[in-house]
Amino acid sequence: MLVVHGLTKSYAGPRQRTVFADVRLELSVGDYVAVMGESGIGKSTLLNLIAGLDSADEGSIQLDGLELTTLDDDALTALRRKRMGFVFQAFHVLPYLTVAQNVALPLSLLGVARAEADARVAIMLAGVGLGERAVSMPRELSGGELQRVAIARALVHRPQLVLADEPTGNLDAETASQVLRLLREQIKANGAAGILVTHSRMAAQTCDRALQLTTVGLRELMP
Repeated sequence: MLVVHGLTKSYAGPRQRTVFADVRLELSVGDYVAVMGESGIGKSTLLNLIAGLDSADEGSIQLDGLELTTLDDDALTALRRKRMGFVFQAFHVLPYLTVAQNVALPLSLLGVARAEADARVAIMLAGVGLGERAVSMPRELSGGELQRVAIARALVHRPQLVLADEPTGNLDAETASQVLRLLREQIKANGAAGILVTHSRMAAQTCDRALQLTTVGLRELMP
């Protein structure tokens, strides 16, 4: 479903440096992998490249056979809206919208009819344990609840690929464990594939396998 081949990224300038080279990754439907590595090694950069938010120097990124590196900005934006879901450390929940309205945003952008959108939001909120919080405002929620809103929003449009960038970095250990379990369950239940960028071995253990990013690519980590 996702095939990354020979991905290389470097930054130009007086201190030109290669972030990483020859990154290779293949994911099938239902795969959920953790990408680990030292701080600054380029884990978030790798996610940005896969999402088409940044461009690689070399390499290929294919989603269901579609070559992302050849698409223009408009096509990449449309692809992200329809086929990708994002979960971030900082939640990015809009403070002036209710929980349900936040979760419904991807469906609104895709032009899904109101009745269908309402039904899908209700199902998604029930799935993340927030069925009774639909009309709450973000300021009324805990950090763990906000992250569950972010997970619901990332999955409500049934994306093929979920990209999670340190989604539990701002949470306590118990809440982080709950959120990670929920993220895995929802990715599997929705028939998506997922990449979790993390520095935490505990978080990585919730994935099917763990990979370490280095300057010369990805390598499998032992369980």
